[in-house]
Amino acid sequence: MLLRRLSQSLKEQNWMAITIEFILLVVGVFLGIQVANWNENRERSKQSEVYTERLKADLREEAWGYALVIEYNKDVLDKIESVLADLEGEAALSDEQFVISAFRATQYRVIDRKRATFDELISTSKIDLIKDQTLRNTAIKLYNIPMLDNLYNEGVSSEYRRLFRRTVSKDVQQALFENCGDGFAKVLDYTSIKETLSRPCTLGLPVAKITAAAKALRTQDNMLAASQLRFAEVSTTIRGLENRPVIVKAFQEIFGREP
Repeated sequence: MLLRRLSQSLKEQNWMAITIEFILLVVGVFLGIQVANWNENRERSKQSEVYTERLKADLREEAWGYALVIEYNKDVLDKIESVLADLEGEAALSDEQFVISAFRATQYRVIDRKRATFDELISTSKIDLIKDQTLRNTAIKLYNIPMLDNLYNEGVSSEYRRLFRRTVSKDVQQALFENCGDGFAKVLDYTSIKETLSRPCTLGLPVAKITAAAKALRTQDNMLAASQLRFAEVSTTIRGLENRPVIVKAFQEIFGREP
């Protein structure tokens, strides 16, 4: 309607009306653009809040999983050191404790990565919606650490793990899985991390079977070399995870001392 009146005023050469109507037209267009921008900014602000909270929730679980993997691998390393001390004659273990330690030295822990939000932000080019620079940078660093994603491949293909499974009888292995396997760690419960692998256990098998398993492992030609390799692998994993002060500090900054 305004354009029709402006056109009519031009025909009539009513310059005063033309000026007023032109100003109204410009103001209307300007206000329309401002409203559109305001709506867009409001929508982006809402999206930013939603994605930020989702990413924080994901990183809270990632921080817990990060701590779990470190603590778990320290327990594995402790068992490897016990096995090596026995094999090298430095500190003998009972047959049962040797078998249990040797079994626990084969274990690995893979965490379920909580990266759906991050992957969505990256795939849709919306990572800039995360205004908190520490949060954004921490997510980028954490989700691009290959070590966490490689833990499964390294654990399942370990030479030491294959040697153990080839050497120990199925009855002993079954007892180990049932009685000395991983303990339950409740997500976000940091106290439950401590005993996922170090909890006390017994095999409940005849002494003869346990003695036979221990002897088979101790006399296995490659046992010492495989144990040393396993020690090196796990030590490297722990150092790689702990020597990332930027990530640990960022966790503390985002969540406080305990995420």
